[in-house]
Amino acid sequence: MDDLLTGAHFGALVVRAQACQRCPRMVGRTRVLSAQNGPLDARVLFVAEAPGRLGGDRTGVPLSADQSGRNFGEFLSGAGLDRADVFVTNAVLCNPRDARGLNARPSVGELRNCSTHLADLLAILDPPWVVTLGRVALDALGRIAPHNVVLARDVATPIPWHGRTLVPLYHPSPNSVAHRGRAQHHADYARLVALLDGGAEMLAGVRWTAHARIRLVRHAEAALDQLKRLLMQHPGKDV
Repeated sequence: MDDLLTGAHFGALVVRAQACQRCPRMVGRTRVLSAQNGPLDARVLFVAEAPGRLGGDRTGVPLSADQSGRNFGEFLSGAGLDRADVFVTNAVLCNPRDARGLNARPSVGELRNCSTHLADLLAILDPPWVVTLGRVALDALGRIAPHNVVLARDVATPIPWHGRTLVPLYHPSPNSVAHRGRAQHHADYARLVALLDGGAEMLAGVRWTAHARIRLVRHAEAALDQLKRLLMQHPGKDV
């Protein structure tokens, strides 16, 4: 699809999304989909959960202005990724709130209602890489094309999905960062960048299970121990 046609299809999708009235709880909310989400030719599409009431619902830009957005920006820049080079969207395009007016998790019906918008976006952008942020985003992708991805098992692992590569990460929410740890989030994004920079060729078609990761670590530790022994046996010499 050429750039003009992509732009036309995206513009039509934005119009449809702005006119959408499928979810009663979302009436009056900002439909967070526009050119501000990112470049249409981005290699990487990030899919989060939903716009935050203090973030995307106010700014019209997903993962911006609130703490989740600040964490996301920190993890991107820490790994050497430029926000201007990636496209960011959500499983649902509007901010769901509970009876107290606070952020709420999208319902099954809301995810189903918005899945057509997400499927259309994937078809229009056709990114080679899709990165989900959290379990809700993974569930949303499963409504478009089934997968067996489990976030806790497959985090930061490249998985073939729907003609592209899926990499699941945890959501950058304050709760997730507190649970997983900021350093581990940074490590997850560093691994993502390594994959984007060429590591995927080495891992093509491989599902890195927990056992596979353990074997890799053990092989690396054994190699390091062997190197240490050689250095002790031949001090001052190149080995």
